[in-house]
Amino acid sequence: MTLDLDAYLARIGWSGPLAPDLVTLSALLDRHVVAIPFENLDVLLGLPPRLDLESLQDKLIRRRRGGYCYEHTTLFAAVLERAGFTAVPHSARVTMIADKSAAPRTHMLLTVALAEGTFVVDPGFGGLTPRIPVPVDGTAVTHGDDQFRMVRDGDEHVLEVRTPDKLVNAWVSPLTRDYPIDFEMANHFTATHPSSHFTRRLMCRAFTADGKLTIVNRELTRFRGTTAEKIELADRAALKYTLCTQFGMDPVLDLDALRVHMIPEWTI
Repeated sequence: MTLDLDAYLARIGWSGPLAPDLVTLSALLDRHVVAIPFENLDVLLGLPPRLDLESLQDKLIRRRRGGYCYEHTTLFAAVLERAGFTAVPHSARVTMIADKSAAPRTHMLLTVALAEGTFVVDPGFGGLTPRIPVPVDGTAVTHGDDQFRMVRDGDEHVLEVRTPDKLVNAWVSPLTRDYPIDFEMANHFTATHPSSHFTRRLMCRAFTADGKLTIVNRELTRFRGTTAEKIELADRAALKYTLCTQFGMDPVLDLDALRVHMIPEWTI
């Protein structure tokens, strides 16, 4: 299956040039993460995500859904390849939720080598997704109120994220090349294992003109600069309305099979 590049560009709203340079890479990354939300609904619907290109295009482009790291990053890597970039896939341990020794390699990201240097490109990291490429050499970059920097930890690299209220070591990786079979194995664990965070809670993120929105189980949070407003979603109907109107998802979305036994809060 080949990539329908025109359909993808229409999905993210990009009609600019596709030169393999930093300007284009930055623009594509920003448009991608704004247009395509982060979400793990399929995991909680008992539908482990598929990572073949046809399935990804059907879900993220044609059906206007979102996805999590393996889906975002696999699709974005295919786009970059068509645009003339060389994108190398890597796995990482998510250290913002567990110590490195207890965190399996369940995150997927890319590096892209350009004339200006090598950059981390990470379109699928939920609420802390960098909307800009992050230089591997440790140079800090800023988008809005957030700062991103790669720091060394021995032979490994750590994504450091500084938000208005905290400093987070998001993930750690040796930045060695991984292969599709590695992500198939990690995807299976992430989507099915009872200890996976993705099988135990609903997680969604969308960027907005003035900040971002997140959903964790029934809690919807709207971030604007240094402020965060929280509300509780009443039921599945409220969740669906929010996903369609605020996250840009297709209203055909069916949430009746949401696995409420895995999320005690969803009892309504």
